[in-house]
Amino acid sequence: MSWFLISLIAQFILGTSAVFDKLLLKKSYPNPVGYAFWAGVLGFASVLLLPFGFGAVSLETIGLALWGGCVFLWALLFFYWALHSEEASSVVLAVGGLSPLATFLFSLLLTGHTWETYELIGFILLVCGSIFLAGTAEHSLRLRVGILIGISALLFGYANVITKQVFSDTSFITGFFLLKAGGVLAALSLLLYPPWRTAILSHKKQDEFHNKAGYMANRAYAGIGSLLLFYAFSLGTTFLVDAMQSVRFLFLFLGGWLLLGERFYGRILFLKAAAFVVISLGIIMVGIGDWLNRTAPDPERPIQWGVTFSQKFSSEFDFDSPDVTWKENYDAILDDLGARHLRLIAYWDLLEPADNTYDFSGLDYQMRRAEEVGADVILVVGKKVPRWPECHEPEWARNQSAKLKVQSLMGFVEVVVNRYKNSPALTYWQVENEPFLMFGEGECALSGRGLLDAEITLVRAADPDTPILVTDSGELGLWIRAARYGDVFGTTIYRRVHNDTLGNFEYPIDPWFFRVKEKAARFLIQDYEKKFLVIELGMEPWLQRQLYETTPEEQLQVFDFPFFQNSIQFAKDTGFDEQYLWGAEWWYWLKVKHNNSQFWDEAKNLFKAE
Repeated sequence: MSWFLISLIAQFILGTSAVFDKLLLKKSYPNPVGYAFWAGVLGFASVLLLPFGFGAVSLETIGLALWGGCVFLWALLFFYWALHSEEASSVVLAVGGLSPLATFLFSLLLTGHTWETYELIGFILLVCGSIFLAGTAEHSLRLRVGILIGISALLFGYANVITKQVFSDTSFITGFFLLKAGGVLAALSLLLYPPWRTAILSHKKQDEFHNKAGYMANRAYAGIGSLLLFYAFSLGTTFLVDAMQSVRFLFLFLGGWLLLGERFYGRILFLKAAAFVVISLGIIMVGIGDWLNRTAPDPERPIQWGVTFSQKFSSEFDFDSPDVTWKENYDAILDDLGARHLRLIAYWDLLEPADNTYDFSGLDYQMRRAEEVGADVILVVGKKVPRWPECHEPEWARNQSAKLKVQSLMGFVEVVVNRYKNSPALTYWQVENEPFLMFGEGECALSGRGLLDAEITLVRAADPDTPILVTDSGELGLWIRAARYGDVFGTTIYRRVHNDTLGNFEYPIDPWFFRVKEKAARFLIQDYEKKFLVIELGMEPWLQRQLYETTPEEQLQVFDFPFFQNSIQFAKDTGFDEQYLWGAEWWYWLKVKHNNSQFWDEAKNLFKAE
């Protein structure tokens, strides 16, 4: 199990144990020195763990562990002194809110820990939740008690960091025993001071606990929680584990409400409700972050890299030579770049320039060459297909009625499917492009469910053996509808885009966003086997005007080579094992016309590495 889950269980045990303490104890902490002493001495029970894994350890680590155990016991002593002088709930909340900050401070000073984004956000939320709960305390703290609380929190923070260092140097059982041994030594040292020895060994009758059997059973229960908490420290980030004690306070208040009949009103109720929301968000953030860290994809794993090629888009570029055409661009992708996974596009206006008059020469050439080199092909069909303006309907179909246009489109799709369904290169049919995303000019901005249903039914009937791919936007799409429709789902990833309102901007999204979104989509559609792939990995500039209408200087201001390299790593970190790059026409144009082969060569290295 992860440190997060272990810590969550530990805090539940410690929180419910505190509720049981409230039920069992008539006076909370009548003898703070005695209570600290017995809490330390009970650490001797850790010897029971030794047969399960005690190992050799350096003298330096032994000394550090014993010191850490002593510091922890002193922190307890100051904590119990504060409890003895003030209302328990005020002290517990104050120390709980301050000790994670102290742990964070000592972590920075002694270990130089660097933040992950989720750690920072989760830590802030958990600490803020503790502060909200501290605001529910009914009495203001006196100066003396405030000093005791501050010392206790600092010592707890210091002890937590030492604990983590010990567990980094040795096994958990060895480290746990040595830390508890340090606590035992510190507890025994309390007997050296006569007034304390008297308080420990000769306490007054009224200071004794009621229901001793129940109390000791609860101490054993709390001991399990303490053991789990130490184990969480050994596995996780120290100050995050410490900050998770806000969850303990949450259980404490819930227990007080459900078991002790405590009721809250007005400001107290508001603060506790706010704490519940904030702490819950913190738990979710830390839990998701921990899961993402544990399930992070191996950046060195094999990835199947592919490329989208658009005959129309390539034809728009001025290659400065009549000998360089879209065919040379396409051949270079196969022969020089080495791509063997292609997404090609059946443009309606190119293939059916007149009603029932077809010209398949361009797409035939692309499919034939793919077959010759042993490449596989995703072939896109439909009304809305890749490259602006998304809608590539022929001129003759634009003036048709809506009903007749759909009939014409369906006839075109059927012809395309029947022509290429037996090609050995064909892997998937992609039906429409991002059909549920409002993007494109005019009526093609949205394909819609009705048209998609009809097209998929037609394609399945004509070619029942080839899987169907349906796509959606990575940043803006919900994925759920698209993932349900297809046999395979494809997402886009565009990091830097252009918007008429915002201009050029970069999405504030990390790779983990796509991993979480994939898990959520799979859960909602209840399909954990369906293939998810990246169908468009944006690897060219997205500007207000088309690339063939802009200069390399304008383009590289938005999308330079270091960002190209960074985007490759970004794509690897998303966790998808099949990804199709977007921009090969632009890379080739830079290479041929502007003597800039950086992008082309970098992409070539990807295909060579497959």
